[in-house]
Amino acid sequence: MKILVCITHVPDTTSRIAFTDNNTKFDEAGVQYIIGPYDDYALARAVELKDQLDASITALHVGGAEADPTIRKALAIGADDAIRINTPAEDAFYVARQIAHVAREKGYDLILMGRESIDYNGGQVHGMVGALLNMPSVSPVMRLDIDNGVAKMVREIEGGTEHVEAALPLVAGCQEPIAEWKIPNMRGIMLARTKPLEVLEPVEATKGTNSVRFELPPPKGSIKMIDADQVEELVDLLKNEVKVI
Repeated sequence: MKILVCITHVPDTTSRIAFTDNNTKFDEAGVQYIIGPYDDYALARAVELKDQLDASITALHVGGAEADPTIRKALAIGADDAIRINTPAEDAFYVARQIAHVAREKGYDLILMGRESIDYNGGQVHGMVGALLNMPSVSPVMRLDIDNGVAKMVREIEGGTEHVEAALPLVAGCQEPIAEWKIPNMRGIMLARTKPLEVLEPVEATKGTNSVRFELPPPKGSIKMIDADQVEELVDLLKNEVKVI
């Protein structure tokens, strides 16, 4: 069985975010990068399935050489080899086209990725990859088991969960609690140095979107404390100042 795990190279959630060139470019100075947290869950579940199903895992990333240390971490966690498509990941459909091309050429049985990246938060790529490959695409998947070529999944829906079954091959966008994050051990880190990382040039594809300008969220406002017995004052503020009632 061949599993493809698509990973993103994203700023750590503790990093301070800033922009340059009149808010048209992301300022990478001092930013620590990590595997996208949802992709970490996908990779962790792939490693568990590898042991159960005698599977092989390929980690795939769309991006530049600056992501190689992040890809090596995926190899240290348990991926057998890796592919980096040498092009910026700036548009969901463009990225999906790159992933779909590799998946079609190499014939994976299961394609896992996070339900969304935490930089753009689009949550679109898994669906697009499924459509391009004419495969089922399910997201967000909270549980995934494989039984005789059938994926048995639990996905989150509004107000509850849904149980889904689909024959392989398929695409799944993953989230917690599908697996526990894996921390690379020293043996894994040493092995990752020798595992193959193939760099491919992108296929021709149209970019459907372009980022024109970035904006930081507004700063948090001040907090006004109201005594518990001052109900009338609270109602007055909510009605006349905040205007939510």
